[in-house]
Amino acid sequence: MTLGRLNHVGVATPSIERSIETYRTLLGAVTIGEPFDLPAQGVKICFLDAPNTQIELIEPYDDASPIAGFLRKNPGGGQHHLCFEVPDIQAAIADLKAKGATLLGEPRIGAHGTPIVFMHPRDTGGVLVELMETPQGDH
Repeated sequence: MTLGRLNHVGVATPSIERSIETYRTLLGAVTIGEPFDLPAQGVKICFLDAPNTQIELIEPYDDASPIAGFLRKNPGGGQHHLCFEVPDIQAAIADLKAKGATLLGEPRIGAHGTPIVFMHPRDTGGVLVELMETPQGDH
């Protein structure tokens, strides 16, 4: 497996709308997608474009959401994960398993419409890492 480009930084928030306003007002964000629900993953998300990556704002869909648990520990929100692209998610999974890495669940379709999987933070110095198969047409 070879580490690909940083696709996005996931930021958990109790309110996407308030976070959008913060990024717009304080940091001058102008390219902001429409928030949408991803009920299969228990989240509502919104992407903000930066020149070299994206910020994924993540709000819990309901109390069963993994983000709800994160927000119970971090009520104001905060950095949740880093997402890196890989050319072939199945090859990356096989390589990581062979190296003894712990993956959190099975691959599933993520917000960009491509397969994703998360690595356990204990394998990556305390950082939750998402791997996503590079979307068609992206670098």
